[in-house]
Amino acid sequence: FQISLPSLKERVQDIPVLAKHFVAVFADKTNKAALEITDDYLAALKQYTWPGNIRELKNIIERSVILEEAGKLTTDTLPFEITHTQETGNLSSFDLALVEKQHIKKVLNYTKGNKTETARLLNIGLTTLYRKLEE
Repeated sequence: FQISLPSLKERVQDIPVLAKHFVAVFADKTNKAALEITDDYLAALKQYTWPGNIRELKNIIERSVILEEAGKLTTDTLPFEITHTQETGNLSSFDLALVEKQHIKKVLNYTKGNKTETARLLNIGLTTLYRKLEE
């Protein structure tokens, strides 16, 4: 007797239900109030191919719940490979400058736009930060 279950990428319609379940579980586990899931967050989850299936989804959502700070899950809490697969097509075609710029933007977001603090955290000079942002 064998049960055949399609992969998560073949069951995209299940992702919102699974995401809500995992968010509730991990919000409770981390003693956080009910968290809102933004539309952009769900859209990013739906477009990803999920090579790790449900275990990967569960781990990604746990990470997001831990990283969130404003009571809602946004794409800022997702790993780079999930939020940028549509830009690059696949992980092997990443452009180093693109990865670097996205990391700088995440740190800028973390410091609430403070460029001096961002440069300090990235261990680069302020002029280097400005140059990399302009590229």
